[in-house]
Order: sequence, then C-alpha cells, then structure tokens
Amino acid sequence: MRFETAHQHTWRKIKSALACTIAFVSAILVISPLGLVFFYLLIHGAGSVNWDFFTKLPAPVGAVGGGMVNAIVGSLELLALAGLLGIPVGVLGGVYLAEYGSARINSVLRFLADVLNGVPSITWGMVVYGLVVLRFKGFSAYAGSLALALIMIPLILRTTEEVVLLVPNGYREAALALGVSRWKTIVHIVMKTASKGIITGILLALARVGGETAPLLFTAFAYAISPYDDWHRQAWAGALVLVTGVFCVNVIVRILTRGRAASVV
Repeated sequence: MRFETAHQHTWRKIKSALACTIAFVSAILVISPLGLVFFYLLIHGAGSVNWDFFTKLPAPVGAVGGGMVNAIVGSLELLALAGLLGIPVGVLGGVYLAEYGSARINSVLRFLADVLNGVPSITWGMVVYGLVVLRFKGFSAYAGSLALALIMIPLILRTTEEVVLLVPNGYREAALALGVSRWKTIVHIVMKTASKGIITGILLALARVGGETAPLLFTAFAYAISPYDDWHRQAWAGALVLVTGVFCVNVIVRILTRGRAASVV
C-alpha cells in the first residue's frame, strides 16, 4: 500500500514537472519573436538614437545627420487629436451599454463593436480617405486623427463597459437610497470607482493606434528603401523609438491593472 502511494506521488510529481516545462517552453516561444525583433532593432538603431534625433529636423537628401523631431511631434499631435475625438465617444458609449439601453439594443451594439475591433486599420484609412481626403482634396492631420479615432472607439467602448459592469450594484443602490440622482451616481460613484480600468482601456487604445501611426509619421518604409545609408540609420532609430514607446505604454497598463480588481470590488 505504501509502495503504491509513493509510486502515485512520484508519478504526480513527474506529470507536474512535465506540465510546467511545457508551459515554460510555450511561454518562451510566444515572447521570443518580440524579443528577437527588439534585439534586432536595438543592434541596428541604438547607435542612432541621440539628442539630435529628438531635437533636429531631417537633413536634406544625401546629407548626414538630422533627426525626426517633426515625426515625433506629428505623432503626438495625431494621438492627441485622435484622443479628443475617440475617448469621449468610447467612454460615453461604454457607460451607455453598462447603465442604459435595452438588452436587444445593447446586444446589437456590442456585436457591432466587436466586429469593428477586428476591422483592419487599412480599411479605416480607405474609408476616411474616401469621405474626407477626396472631398476636401488634401491630406491633413485631421483626416489621420479621424481614422485613428475610429480605431480607438470600439476598443475603449468595450473596455469601459466591462469595467463599469464590475462595479458592485450595492454602490448604485446605496447612492439612490440616499436620494442621489442616477446621473450623479454614475458620474461621481460608478465612474470614479472604475476610473483606473477606464484609463487602462484608453492607454491600450492609444498604444494600438500609436503603432498604426508608424507608416504615416516615421516613414520608415520610404527611409528603408532609399539609397542613402544615413536614411537607413534614421529608419532603424525610428522603429526602435516607436517599439519602445508602445512597450512602455503596455508596461504602464500592466502596472495600473495590477490593482484594478481590488479597486472595483
């Protein structure tokens, strides 16, 4: 009897170790492409990231030196404009889905938001190109920010809804029992409780559209296919800065979400 028990215990330890090994190897396989890409960018682009890169305009064609301050400022402007357009709509839409509306209408809106989340960014670009760029006969930061805002809205909407739904109903009932109006309950209690999760969703949306702005702002492809070695250097540096920025935003999101469950429940 003792021998069988010891045998079963040993076999369980072997299976546990095997499962842990498979899980560890799978995790390494998942993160290895990101590590390889970042390592490759670090090798080719780290030497070109300096103070001039962040503070100077691009040098004339064929000249050595210069920077990408115009691309960096343009990235920030596009993200700011996209945030002004997409964040209010996404947050208010998520609050509507969580607090108002009928079950049938909300299910349709959720389905549409999920579908829009899967639409490729090039599709949004073509839609805005046809509706705005061709109509006004010119490219602009407003058209680009509109395309990015359309990408942000469904992501923020669904994230806000899920976070607001996590707020216990007891908070709402206590406020209503004290005579607080419904809209004040939502604004001052529900949204304040879920604020960390809402900010997390906004940062995730900004990180996503920040990655989408690469072909518009850093023009890495045009730099990469140019015959000038200095432009190649700028392209590697721009790609490294972009990947590092998106990575830092995701790290901030992970830090914020660490205590989200405790702050909502």
